[in-house]
Amino acid sequence: MKFNIRGENIEVTEALRDHVEKKLSRLERYFEAPPTSEVSVTLSVVKGLQTIEVTIPLTGFMLRAEEKHADLYASVDLVVDKLERQIRKAKTKANRKIRQEGGIKDLFRVDQGVTYVLEDEDDFELVRTKQFTLKPMDIEEAILQMNMVGHSFFVFANSDTSEVNVVYKRNDGKYGLIEPAR
Repeated sequence: MKFNIRGENIEVTEALRDHVEKKLSRLERYFEAPPTSEVSVTLSVVKGLQTIEVTIPLTGFMLRAEEKHADLYASVDLVVDKLERQIRKAKTKANRKIRQEGGIKDLFRVDQGVTYVLEDEDDFELVRTKQFTLKPMDIEEAILQMNMVGHSFFVFANSDTSEVNVVYKRNDGKYGLIEPAR
């Protein structure tokens, strides 16, 4: 795996870089071939907590995990555990799909005699559906609307691009925008 490790409000020392790469390299054992895409790692300090965000783009889906802890090395261990759980869930889902209809066969390594079980079958239970008219507005108005209704995200029609966008409040108190790829 190739790593892109960067720090925000923190210096990424060689020892820290080696630790992160060593821990995340453990994930390679779950794949037939190591992912060729670049693993993005962001280390930061937010409100005294050591934060690590890891994004691993794969064929057909993306693995992403974030952990916060007082100790950065503990954050790294926790995020690797979280990513391993995500991989096991994805592997179980892919294996089920292969058995039912044929799917991505060469993404995950096959462990003879090992069965992975989804930890929470009902993790993806849809409990509510909403429909509403999207009012065209700019990003600033969408953020104001989101804050007025007290939600952590807001779906709107972007008046500048005429596309559906989502604004959301990040853990660091700032805002993010999700828009369709062009």
